[in-house]
Amino acid sequence: MKNKGKGMIVLGLLLVAAALFLVFCNLYDQHRAERAAEQVLQQLQVLIPEKEPGTLPEQPGSGGEFEIPDYLLNPKMEMPSVVVGGAEYIGILKIPELELELPVAGQWSEQELKTAPCRYKGSAYTGTLIIAGYNYRSHFGRLKTLRQGAQVIFTDLDGNVFFYRVAEQENLPAAAVEEMEGGGWDLTLFTCTTGGQSRVTVRCEAEEP
Repeated sequence: MKNKGKGMIVLGLLLVAAALFLVFCNLYDQHRAERAAEQVLQQLQVLIPEKEPGTLPEQPGSGGEFEIPDYLLNPKMEMPSVVVGGAEYIGILKIPELELELPVAGQWSEQELKTAPCRYKGSAYTGTLIIAGYNYRSHFGRLKTLRQGAQVIFTDLDGNVFFYRVAEQENLPAAAVEEMEGGGWDLTLFTCTTGGQSRVTVRCEAEEP
């Protein structure tokens, strides 16, 4: 009985040690992701020109004529991208209520998600943009706390600013691809829940600046 009791104690200690190790690994991953995203963000902020929201820039030497952004003339055009650290990025996502400002990668992959949220599908120009992010606290881990009416801002690499308001939130099954892509929302943000069984999904509608 004594040997059995000692074995149970050792097993318990091993399980506790394994749990602590997993917690440490998770915290390390979150810290690494936060630092990596911040480094990319700083580089994008230098590259993106500043534009006054809701205004059109004047054409150089045009005597006051305004330059119409390319995406308004051709909404189906590809969103501009730039390579930073070996990955392509298409802009910056800002969620003031969560005090988040994050770079957005142009292509979705498990590897890219470890640095920053990624475009899952669509475009800001056609009102079909879907952005996925890991549930790190410094990324999309607090999406479920985002309230209806909260503002979300996306800025592309040309400095065009797109404003949105949170319309609703839902939890979708992990395999519900059609439901994720459907609904005609201007912007969708999503992340996995703990265990990956479902997706916290935030739906947004475009608004004027």
